[in-house]
Amino acid sequence: MPENRYSFIRKASRQDLSRIAEIYVLNCRVNYLPIFGDERYAFNKLQVLSVIDSHFGKEEVLDRLYVYDDGIVRGFIEVSGNEIEKLFVDTFFQGKGIGAGLLAFASDNLGASFLWALEKNQRAVSFYHRNGFKLTGKRKPEEGTNEYIVELRR
Repeated sequence: MPENRYSFIRKASRQDLSRIAEIYVLNCRVNYLPIFGDERYAFNKLQVLSVIDSHFGKEEVLDRLYVYDDGIVRGFIEVSGNEIEKLFVDTFFQGKGIGAGLLAFASDNLGASFLWALEKNQRAVSFYHRNGFKLTGKRKPEEGTNEYIVELRR
């Protein structure tokens, strides 16, 4: 991270949508395909253009997105109220403090204090724990699946 830990974080723009969707799709395939095992969804339905159309391209969503951009958009965070809805870093740039920086930015500047994570995604749960988020004991079914999500709060 640079000396000013937030100097590369900015509000997302429409021009960022394909990169944001690309980061999202790749991460979902890498992290969720082993859990859900649904190749048809991962490779047929989960496409850059379709996730822009169905989610990221909506004005209300775009207004909640911030990117880490040092000349390359390396990650993004979506915050709604005080909830972190999405946090993804390109798999090629993970482990470099980008996700931690986005989390700190959202907490310090946007009042983000909680999130839900897929219970079986222990890598993500561990990451959030290392960055000050603790499991609350709340869990609920992930919509449309047999899996559960767990709440973490800072």
